Amino acid sequence: METFISFSNQSQGRDRIFRATQYACALAKYLLRNEAKRKELAKKLQFLESNMSSGRKLFRLGNTVNSIHAAKSTLHISDPVLRFCLTFANLNRALYFICDNILWARSIGLIGDINKERWSLNSTRFYFLSLVMNLTRDVYVIVQLMVQKSRDRHFQQKVNQHLNESPDVACVIVPQLDAFLFLLLESLRNEPSVALDTLKNVCDLFIPLDKLGIYQTNAGVVGFCGLVSSLLGILSVLRPSLKIKP
Repeated sequence: METFISFSNQSQGRDRIFRATQYACALAKYLLRNEAKRKELAKKLQFLESNMSSGRKLFRLGNTVNSIHAAKSTLHISDPVLRFCLTFANLNRALYFICDNILWARSIGLIGDINKERWSLNSTRFYFLSLVMNLTRDVYVIVQLMVQKSRDRHFQQKVNQHLNESPDVACVIVPQLDAFLFLLLESLRNEPSVALDTLKNVCDLFIPLDKLGIYQTNAGVVGFCGLVSSLLGILSVLRPSLKIKP
């Protein structure tokens, strides 16, 4: 109970709950799209999804400042690749929140004369660029982990043992590929925060890809990916050790 109270008292925690509910409604609505008897339920899900989205916009009002502050912090990272990826990601995230705040202000009547579709498209673009940079960081970190792991003599013995114990697999699959996958899984097993962040970003990426028309799927895929990403986000908030650093 104390864990839940601590989680729900955080604005980030509440946003994750709202986000999970929003995409769960989107997924459920898609699954019920052909059910004529469930039209009333589909309308309720649509209403709840819309309310969750509006509620999340309120939670994000101060996130622009947080993203700019995060960008200033990442400027001091010694690794040039991480410094570039994280700083660029945070700046794009700040621009995304600015667009999001303007769209929210328009929705409640504070701003009237703006092109909603244009601002929404720009918001999605900035979100997409932020995710691409975060995924680039994830791949870079994974490569570093794999390089470090491959230099370990004890691990090299484990790889040889793995290939010897699976001769049939080694014959069917290229041995180098089998060793590569084994190295990848072992590296991620020791760093679950990296695996969690990578999976979360991959799931999130389907949302702007669909909105921008780069890779169109359907509302069901977007809802499922958004729900999985939200649940992973909740897990990272509940267990800070699973949050990737920096």
